[in-house]
Amino acid sequence: MTFNEFMDKVKAKNPGEDLFHQAVKEVVETIWDAYESNPRFVKANVLERLVEPERTIIFRVPWMDDNGNVQVNRGIRVQYNSAIGPYKGGIRFHPSVNLSTLKFLGFEQIFKNSLTTLPMGGGKGGADFDARGKSDGEIMRFCQSFMAELYRHIGPNTDVPAGDIGVGAREVGYLYGYYRKLVNEFTGVFTGKGRTWGGSLIRPEATGFGVIYFTHEMLKTKGQSFEGKRVAVSGFGQVAWGAVQKINDLGGKVVTISGPDGYILDEDGISGDKIEYMVELRASNNDRVGDYVDKYPNAKFFPGKRPWEVPVDIAVPCATQNELGVEDAKALISNGCTCLCEGANMPCTPEAIEVFKDAKILFAPGKAANAGGVATSGLEMTQNSMRLSWARDEVDEKLQAIMKNIHNACVEHGTQPDGHVDYVKGANVAGFMKVANAMCDQGVI
Repeated sequence: MTFNEFMDKVKAKNPGEDLFHQAVKEVVETIWDAYESNPRFVKANVLERLVEPERTIIFRVPWMDDNGNVQVNRGIRVQYNSAIGPYKGGIRFHPSVNLSTLKFLGFEQIFKNSLTTLPMGGGKGGADFDARGKSDGEIMRFCQSFMAELYRHIGPNTDVPAGDIGVGAREVGYLYGYYRKLVNEFTGVFTGKGRTWGGSLIRPEATGFGVIYFTHEMLKTKGQSFEGKRVAVSGFGQVAWGAVQKINDLGGKVVTISGPDGYILDEDGISGDKIEYMVELRASNNDRVGDYVDKYPNAKFFPGKRPWEVPVDIAVPCATQNELGVEDAKALISNGCTCLCEGANMPCTPEAIEVFKDAKILFAPGKAANAGGVATSGLEMTQNSMRLSWARDEVDEKLQAIMKNIHNACVEHGTQPDGHVDYVKGANVAGFMKVANAMCDQGVI
C-alpha cells in the first residue's frame, strides 16, 4: 500500500473529518519510511490500527439553566491508544467541539504523551458547550451532568482526563467533585486539580513553561537565547499566560496577545501585573482580549486581526488549531522571524508549515513543544499515587529535564544530511517508534 492509498482509505472510513485527516497526514507522511522499513510494523498492520481509536464514547449532556429551561449538549470521549499507559488527555468545552476535532487531538496526544517518556496513552474529550455568558451555577450543573456519564469510562488506571480550552480550575473542580461523589473514593483520576486537593505545583503554568523551555533548547542549537528578543504570542488563556511568564523570566519581550476579537500590540512589553491581568480577562468568560487597552491605554487593539503581521524575532502561537495560515507565515519570515514554536495543538496550517520548512527557520510542532502540560500531569499522577506533594522547584526541574529530553529525541530523529533539524519528523518518528513497538509486543488487540 502506498501513502496516498493509505490516506484515501482513512478519508473514506472517516468522511467529513477534515481536522482528523490533516493530523493523520501530517504524522504518517513523516513516519512512512520508518514504518515501511520495519517488517514487524508492516506485518502487524500497526498504522491502520493506530489511526482507529480503541474506543469512542458519545453521550448527551442535559442540564438546566438559571431560567429553568433544559438544555442539551453532546459529550464525547475518544480513548485512542493505551499501549504504553492509561488514556491521558484533556477535556475541551467549546462550541466548535465535534468528533473530528477530538479525534485529531486524541491522535496527536498519542505521540505527545509518548515523547514525555512517561507511561501515558492518548485520549481526548469534550462537549460543544459554550461557557460565555453562563453563571457559575449553570457551569456547575453542566459539569455535573457531563460527569454523570463520563465517570463510567474513566479511572486512575484506565483514563485520566485533564483540562483544556474552556476547562480551567473551576471546571476541573466541579468535574472532579462530582466524580468523587459518584465513585465514593478519592483517587488521582483527574489532573490539573486544586493545590489543596491533589494538584501539583506549576501545573497551571506547565504547558506554557514547557513551550518556552523547548524554544530555549532550539535557540541554543544556534547559539542564541531569549535575551533581548521580541516575541509574538497568540491567545490569552492558560498556555499563553504560562508562556508569557517564562519568556519574561528568560529576558524576552512579549509584545502581543490575542483573542477571537483581535490582537493586542503592547510595545512596552507584556510583563508584571499585565500578565496577571490575562487571568482576569480569561476568568471574565467574555472571551475577548480588547478590554486590555481599557486598562493599559498605551497598548493598541487590532480588531478582527491576528498578531503575525507584527515584526518579531520569535512567534509562539498558543490559541487554537489552524490559526496561522500561509500568508501569516510569509509575513513573519519577511519581518525577520527566525523561530516559531507551536504552543497550541496544530495551530499552523500544513501550507504554513511548508513555508517555514522552505525558509529553514527553527520550527517545532505542538506535539513536542507543548508536551509540558501533559508531562506535568503525569508528574501529578505520580505524586497522587505516592501520596506525596513535591516542591515547586522539584516539579519545575523535572519539567525542564523532560522538555530537554524531548528536544534531544527530536534532534536525534530529525537531523537532516545538511545538519538542519526537521523537528516535525523528529517528533513524529520518536513518538511513533515507542508506541508501535509496544503495540507489537502486546499482540493483535
